[in-house]
Amino acid sequence: MSRKAKISRKTKETSIAVEVNIDGKGKYKIETGIGFLDHMLEQLSKHSQIDIIVKAKGDTHIDLHHTTEDTGIAIGEAISKAAGNRKGIKRYAHALIPMDETLTRVAIDVSNRPYLIWKVDLKVEKLGEMDTELFKEWFQAFSQSAGITLHIENVYGENSHHKIESCFKGLARSLKDAFEIDKRIKTSIPSTKGKL
Repeated sequence: MSRKAKISRKTKETSIAVEVNIDGKGKYKIETGIGFLDHMLEQLSKHSQIDIIVKAKGDTHIDLHHTTEDTGIAIGEAISKAAGNRKGIKRYAHALIPMDETLTRVAIDVSNRPYLIWKVDLKVEKLGEMDTELFKEWFQAFSQSAGITLHIENVYGENSHHKIESCFKGLARSLKDAFEIDKRIKTSIPSTKGKL
């Protein structure tokens, strides 16, 4: 079973092409035009072992909101498409990620019922050129389009860079585990409903 997908998303505000391979090795080529977002998406690919290619152009002369949000949408759509009917996946996963003084908890359910819980307070308004409020927008867009229930909580920490990076790494590790095929149920859907 090949779990690969390509997505092309074009609006008046952005043009985004995404390719993913859930069963990859964490290879990436990320070009969003937003340096800090590129860095976070590289972490997402590397630590999930999902190969991710992103080429995005957006109206960054206005601000970074549309490119950030639409990148989350496109990556989520690609992962959902690649996952197909989600037969045999472990479905649930969580990660507790330390990064220096920071600790972040991430839990997911690859349920096709999107929901985001975001408990992350950031002390600064910007990381690199990104407004820090955009990170919640990215995770919201991703969870909605991927069909993933996503809970993210920064347990403690001081450095905003560490907080955000631990969120992306926590999502990455959770995706890696949740999309792993459970050999005991590899031909069935992990739900009493018979469908995710």
